[in-house]
Amino acid sequence: MKKNIRALALALASAMAMVLLAGCAGSQTDGRMIIRIGHNQSTNHPTHIALVAFEEFIESKLGDKYDVEVFPSELLGSQNEMVQLTQTGAINFCVASNSLLETFSDNYTLFNLPYLFDSSTAYHAAMDDESITGPIFESTKQAGFEAVTWLDAGTRNFYTVDKPIETPADLKGLKIRVQQSPTNVEMMSLLGGSATPMGFGDVYTALQSKIIDGAENNELALTDNGHGDVCKYYSYDMHQMIPDILIGNTAFLDGLSEEERAIFDEGFELVNQVQREEWGQAVEEAKDRAQNEQGVQFLYPDTAPFQEACAPMHQEMLAAHPDLQPIYDAIQAYNEQYPSDAE
Repeated sequence: MKKNIRALALALASAMAMVLLAGCAGSQTDGRMIIRIGHNQSTNHPTHIALVAFEEFIESKLGDKYDVEVFPSELLGSQNEMVQLTQTGAINFCVASNSLLETFSDNYTLFNLPYLFDSSTAYHAAMDDESITGPIFESTKQAGFEAVTWLDAGTRNFYTVDKPIETPADLKGLKIRVQQSPTNVEMMSLLGGSATPMGFGDVYTALQSKIIDGAENNELALTDNGHGDVCKYYSYDMHQMIPDILIGNTAFLDGLSEEERAIFDEGFELVNQVQREEWGQAVEEAKDRAQNEQGVQFLYPDTAPFQEACAPMHQEMLAAHPDLQPIYDAIQAYNEQYPSDAE
């Protein structure tokens, strides 16, 4: 009941925020421009902690001109809505999953591929390489926004209400929530499950009412978002390492002076640094709490059958987007340098 009340409160707050933002985009307080940043995580999440550090940094350097405000927990709408608000300039920044950004630029399809990275070390090295991320991050400029940094969202795994997932066959007939991405829908089809795309804020209620049988996400979804209260099996199939992306309105970024942009760029690096420092500890705490307080059972299936089922997606993607082949090859070089047994 408390979750339903919270969901209703967030929905009402989101609706009120839409009305507010529509009427005061670019508004100022005390002569300072308000910079609005939205995301869909709780105030305990590493992403929020990192954005608060960004807020404090920008205001310490440019506080006479800018007032930074961070809105957590989808208070400014769903991720899709926040991306659209960032496009129009109603808000300045938001955090969006790479999966969602695939619907705005085909280039983001690459990072959504299941089993693209062999290890978290290879994943981090590739995402830190501007020759890999640059062409993709800049591909949405004409759409009105661009990526300014990436955030670690860990490894995505399946978790279910009643049925443990040990092999792809266990997914047959199950309705699994996935992010709103064509790649994720195809992945579920190859694995034998039924993809159910929906916004992150709707997942708890859908699990609780058994509209869906499970979802796929990192460990923090179990605790920060309460999914472990309903789902009692978490299976480490490790199908994706998908970054979250901090995007900014292009017109706002282009309007910054050279000195201001340098400060903002330093702030974006701070977001990345703080978020990644907080992430590892947050995952360990989430696993401990999920297991010992929520009664979640962690499973470690053989990932090879899952990889084999998804393998055709790699060649399909490269055939559809041959311009991404050099970036794909560069990622494979990092996989060779940092194989899974190197972690």
